[in-house]
Amino acid sequence: MTRAFIFPGQGAQTIGMGHDLAQAYPAAKAVFDEVDDALGERLSTLIWEGEIDTLTLTRNAQPALMATSMAAMAALKSEGVAVTEAAFVAGHSLGEYSALCAAGSISLADTARLLRRRGEAMQEAVPMGEGAMAALLGLDFEAAVAVAEEAADGQVCQAANDNDPAQVVVSGHRAAVMRAVEIAKVAGAKRAILLPVSAPFHCALMEPAAKVMADALSHVDVEEPVVPLVGNVTARSERSKMLIRNNLVDQVTGSVRWRESVLWMGENGVTETWEIGAGKALTGMVRRINREIATCAVGTADDVKAAAASLGA
Repeated sequence: MTRAFIFPGQGAQTIGMGHDLAQAYPAAKAVFDEVDDALGERLSTLIWEGEIDTLTLTRNAQPALMATSMAAMAALKSEGVAVTEAAFVAGHSLGEYSALCAAGSISLADTARLLRRRGEAMQEAVPMGEGAMAALLGLDFEAAVAVAEEAADGQVCQAANDNDPAQVVVSGHRAAVMRAVEIAKVAGAKRAILLPVSAPFHCALMEPAAKVMADALSHVDVEEPVVPLVGNVTARSERSKMLIRNNLVDQVTGSVRWRESVLWMGENGVTETWEIGAGKALTGMVRRINREIATCAVGTADDVKAAAASLGA
């Protein structure tokens, strides 16, 4: 098997995620402790005991999901499984930061602080209520792009997430996205639904957040990852420190090319993906994109033991 480790994005968060990892593995607990220290607050308490509405706030969800993914990686390492068991790493939106942290490109503390700043900047970029995102189900990417272009009508409406062959998310001004929902239904979408998000991610309205992240990343050490990263904006592998830094900035306003990323990995020898962290959303997407790629979700202590056993670790 040639595998890729993939890391989830926003929407996968749940209260209690990673708690059994922290209880079963001291190294996983140490991850949450280090993230708490880096942020100067007990984010772990919110993750395990807080309210889902507070955890779902972008400024909290982004570092929380990364911490959970890194706790799972620490648990895997405790079982003898290194990141170098993967041929590639990749992550969906904020998951790209988790992938880079796992591959030794950005330190855990810096990743936590970057994601806190990213979450705040994305929330601040557009006044509450002015933006929206919607999932168009049953339309391919080209059809979704056509819908977005027609719906824009002088405003911003872009294909933000190319998730799988029948799921594309559009993002932009609320009125334009609502027009896209109606146009998509006429165009043959099975469903077109507004998403419960606090800002219109991955579109031109996020330009102020991109500038914030360019500045934030300029003050952080970015090393060459020990495993190549398959990037959101390029849908191919990168190892250059300069390109990785630039792509993290471009990613704020650019489309998440997840479907193409998975296809590229399949074309480059990947036969198995391990989704590291909360939820199984990416696992479902991989199955819909390429049925020949085996999948494995690694988010609990039991998952870690089973995954390690599959390698004979």
